[in-house]
Amino acid sequence: MIKKRKHDDLNKYDDHQIFLRALPKIIQRVDCFKVLYSPKEFRNELLHAIYRACDHIVLVTLYLDDDQGGKEIIDALLQVERLRPQIKIRILVDWHRARRGRIGGVSKKYTNIDWYVDIVKQYPYSDIAIHGIPININEALGVVHFKGFIIDDQVLYSGANLSNEYLHVHTKYRYDRYHVIRNQKLSDIMLNYIDKELLSSKVTNNLGYGDSLKKLSKSRNNIRLLRRNLRRACYCYQGNATFHELSITPLVGLGKNSDLNKTIYHLIYSAQNKVVLCTPYFNMPTVLIRALVFLLRRGIKIEIIVGDKIANDFYVPEHHPFTLISVLPYLYELNLRYFLKKLQKYVDNKQLLVRMWREGNNGYHVKGIWVDDEWQLITGNNLNPRSVRFDLENALLVHDPCKFLFHQQYKELNMIRMHTNHVMHYTSLQHISDYPTRVGQLLYRIHKVRFDRLINHIL
Repeated sequence: MIKKRKHDDLNKYDDHQIFLRALPKIIQRVDCFKVLYSPKEFRNELLHAIYRACDHIVLVTLYLDDDQGGKEIIDALLQVERLRPQIKIRILVDWHRARRGRIGGVSKKYTNIDWYVDIVKQYPYSDIAIHGIPININEALGVVHFKGFIIDDQVLYSGANLSNEYLHVHTKYRYDRYHVIRNQKLSDIMLNYIDKELLSSKVTNNLGYGDSLKKLSKSRNNIRLLRRNLRRACYCYQGNATFHELSITPLVGLGKNSDLNKTIYHLIYSAQNKVVLCTPYFNMPTVLIRALVFLLRRGIKIEIIVGDKIANDFYVPEHHPFTLISVLPYLYELNLRYFLKKLQKYVDNKQLLVRMWREGNNGYHVKGIWVDDEWQLITGNNLNPRSVRFDLENALLVHDPCKFLFHQQYKELNMIRMHTNHVMHYTSLQHISDYPTRVGQLLYRIHKVRFDRLINHIL
């Protein structure tokens, strides 16, 4: 029976390897792949790339905020446009997210959309377009979580959005991953998808004009059509790399059956030695939990780096006004505690290593998967149920069989680990009884009616 099980495991491994081998891959030069290690480096690199741009600038992000960081980006774009009027500049943001401020932050009547309208009024002769895209009729049911800053022949890829904290404008920052990849084919692939699938949609609005707000209520059928099209859409290209070269596979998708979700599934199951996984919110879908448990039972080492509740974007200090959203960081910590309780024996034998990131009151927004020092997934995907089902996500799967990028990868992971604590036992995490009174009371109530399951799925 044991031999049969091992044989079945080998067959499954071969199936996952076959899937990864079959993915189209584009050649990537080693000297055109650079990892950045801090939000300030990323901000400087992004601004320098904008100032050097000659042909096109396409910035795709969940949001571009009306703050100093966002204004620096707009000022740089306006300056480049004055110097090189022929340049084509487009910004894509989520339509719903543009209508509000940060959850848990100070509510503002003056929204990002109001700011975009004022930019158009102030610079009427500018051709800079800020496009808002609604991929569902409500933000809770899906947002544009697609990432990438495409400037001429290079892609600056990060899960970071464009705001003060992500760009580390003041003292507080939100930590992410940052990659600068010069690859004309990769740039063209991403641009073609954006033009064909996003900008061509009837519900894509130029947010610089106030009437864009009025259009959405009349566009429900077109939003559903866009969502249906995005479920089927993928990056269209032919690979030119072999399985033995440094290569990149760009991936995009919406819905649980997307190419991206399938690749994440096969990538994790293909592991033979170790997996490193980063997510800011410990709220993994069941299929991912099962995959990790399967690997642990096979003796494979797993390292998970997750944000402490204080490093969570939704964390609200006790002395601040209490809201429902204040519960989220505690809910994610309870998820992690339950996960570790079930798998404590693997923590004890050092096969499962869980680290929690915390550095002052700064935020943690790192996502990614590393497998066997051969594969790495660079993505903005939070690896949670919402990412799997509702949001438009993309990623870059890097295959490095000759380990050309090993030193950059090693340094990046060590930088991520720098401000982490090793969780030795599930009891070292707080229990619901240890939480602030109002948080504990609310968690008891939502757990009693199983409302926590719904929250985990949509936030």
